[in-house]
Amino acid sequence: MPYDDSAPQPESASSLDPDRPWFTRRSTLAVAVAALAPLGLAGWLLVEVTSGAGADDGRPPAVALPSAKASSQPRPQGSASPTTAPSLSAGASTSPSPGQLPAKGPLAGRTVVIDPGHNAGNFKHTGEIDKQVDIGTTRKECDTTGTTTNAGYMEAEFTLDVSRRLGAILEAKGVKVVFTHQADRPFGPCIDERARIGNAANADAVVSVHADGVSSGNRGFHVILPAKVKGGAADTAKIVGPSRDLGERIAGNFARTTGSAPSNYVGGGTALVVRDDLGGLNLSTRPKVFIECANMRDAKDAALLTSPDWRQRAAQGIANGIVGFLGG
Repeated sequence: MPYDDSAPQPESASSLDPDRPWFTRRSTLAVAVAALAPLGLAGWLLVEVTSGAGADDGRPPAVALPSAKASSQPRPQGSASPTTAPSLSAGASTSPSPGQLPAKGPLAGRTVVIDPGHNAGNFKHTGEIDKQVDIGTTRKECDTTGTTTNAGYMEAEFTLDVSRRLGAILEAKGVKVVFTHQADRPFGPCIDERARIGNAANADAVVSVHADGVSSGNRGFHVILPAKVKGGAADTAKIVGPSRDLGERIAGNFARTTGSAPSNYVGGGTALVVRDDLGGLNLSTRPKVFIECANMRDAKDAALLTSPDWRQRAAQGIANGIVGFLGG
């Protein structure tokens, strides 16, 4: 979670358009999430953030924040290539086969940074991860331990597995993939360093992978978007629009590919939540979102998270959204 996990199995979202946010099409939405409460489509542009949501480096803001129409924002054009990307912050790790033959594929020359939430070693380094770091608007813990299922499956294990699957799918499209870490360090990286890695890579998109840890009965996925904030090193004005476009595409494709429904506890059925308290978003200068794939503390959601087949579908759904965002 960025604190960063029932009811019946969520209704299949196979009818959703994989490249457009389902909640902008009333007829499709009614089919895809008929089991959910009315979504109030006329007011979906106001994303209400309720208490109880997790996201690994903070708590939900107290107020709802208005959204911007993604369609009015141009897609970012990345300038980094496998041979010209700027040097990365310490701790960044590139995909397993960098620096060999030039990447080939429809998205060759594009860069995506994947941020596996938390680190399995954080539990052994609570002193280090509890230290405060500057996120521009305030100070927050370096990182958190993340959550676990009731059976002990760690969020950090889940996020790394899905992130690696996601990286493999993107590489097959020619994308240069950079990981913020691959459990190749004892703890962390801190949330400010995670943001710097994406910035230094001049990433076309950055996705932080998580699973939530709230009370049983809360189910479904949601995507966290950056709010417009300015303070210290934080200035998200240029990334709010592109990040919303990225988030909408990921949400629509994730629902379609996994069959999961939008969160029933945040986002008002849109699967989108705007937050101004996450260092990984506040300090990013590149389009970036977090995805909370399901709730680890709910038994039915946990059954999905612990399934290798479902994790592969989750990775595919995220990848499809990223590819659509990049124009591939």
